[in-house]
Amino acid sequence: MHANVSDLWKKEDWQAVWIGFILIGIAVLAVLTGWFDFSALKFSTWSVGEEAAVKAVPLGTQLASWAFWRKCLVTVLTLGVLFTLGVKLQGESIKKYLPAFLCLFIIAFVVRLISAEFTLNRYLEWAFWALLVGLLISNTVGVPTWLRPAIRTEFYIKTGLVVMGFSVLFSNIAKFGLYGLGIAWIVTPIVIIFMWWFGTRVLKIDNKPLVITLASATSVCGTSAAIATGAAAGAKKNDLSVAISISIIFTILMMVFEPMIIRWTGMSQLMGGALIGGTVDSTGAVVLAGNALGPEAEQAAVLVKSIQNILIGFIAFAVALFFATRVDNKKGEKVGAGVIWTRFPKFIIGFFAASLIASFIVLPLTGGAEVKAINGVLDQYKNWAFVLAFTSIGLDTNFKELARNMQGGKVLWLYVVGQVFNIALTFFAVWLLLSGVVFDIPVLELYK
Repeated sequence: MHANVSDLWKKEDWQAVWIGFILIGIAVLAVLTGWFDFSALKFSTWSVGEEAAVKAVPLGTQLASWAFWRKCLVTVLTLGVLFTLGVKLQGESIKKYLPAFLCLFIIAFVVRLISAEFTLNRYLEWAFWALLVGLLISNTVGVPTWLRPAIRTEFYIKTGLVVMGFSVLFSNIAKFGLYGLGIAWIVTPIVIIFMWWFGTRVLKIDNKPLVITLASATSVCGTSAAIATGAAAGAKKNDLSVAISISIIFTILMMVFEPMIIRWTGMSQLMGGALIGGTVDSTGAVVLAGNALGPEAEQAAVLVKSIQNILIGFIAFAVALFFATRVDNKKGEKVGAGVIWTRFPKFIIGFFAASLIASFIVLPLTGGAEVKAINGVLDQYKNWAFVLAFTSIGLDTNFKELARNMQGGKVLWLYVVGQVFNIALTFFAVWLLLSGVVFDIPVLELYK
């Protein structure tokens, strides 16, 4: 019993929850009181040819700003202190972790710098560059031994997910009503179940955590769903790297070509936007693809994707239970509540708690503008945690292992078949709900 109680401050799972809550608490206090600026570092979009980017801020201007370096200092001190304290409570050496963390942060700094470039930022999200930079280091010069204490992928991921929970507001459901629920909440679980069946029974892929991770990335929202489900299923770093790499590559293709195909078919902006929101993996890519069709399509796409994102916590919860009771236990073994609790990823509790606090306490008491401002602060801390995580994945992966995890192309087939099924089923739901043949078409005010 004593060991179980000590888990609350000694185990990484719980530490991620507390660190996430500390970040949320400080952000809420900073925004509501205005006593101090807790903003984390964010690169403004920059370009080699500044005139090519309307909103680009010259890189030299950013680097010459005191505010830029102050935010950098706040970011590295905040995350450094919290993660170092966690490592200390886990019984490991601060002397080894701290210099390694500072070096990892510098690499993450370079990743954020690269991903903020105008052209690169438009087509490839930061997760791709974090993986690429980490992979280049690990597969060329190699990762020095002294840097390895900072490579703690799951610690950073779990913390980022708890912080992310604050941005998942249940009020989004009301904005699109049953239309969004039908598209986002009915189609998504069906696609996951189909891909699980196709991957494990038809393709006979032995790596079940990889199958469920890729299925969630395909059906929900790419990177975020992959890391949440991967953590719940016990996926290895290489599994995450494979799932996210495939998701990012096809997200780029769909972001470019799906709006073109939708426009060619003559589909309405409302239907086209909803289809994009339900099938394009990355939220950022959804905004760009929806915008390519028009303002109504962009609003519909973002709302469907926002409602779909709420499923992340529920899916991770279901996957954790499924793997604990059906996949990881031995044949004939009865798994009791105690075993399930031990295996259950505690960050999911933090994710839901943060979401509930934001939706039913902070939002009613302060209002939407304040919650938006708080999320604006937290979003960067979440991104920094994820960049540290994905850079760690790259540093801990080599190309030979990555190719081996593709299992002779089976994983690629799983994604392609699953995504085709996802698009077909989402199109049917969109036609059923938004074509006007069966139900009345909702008016634009519903999206505002």
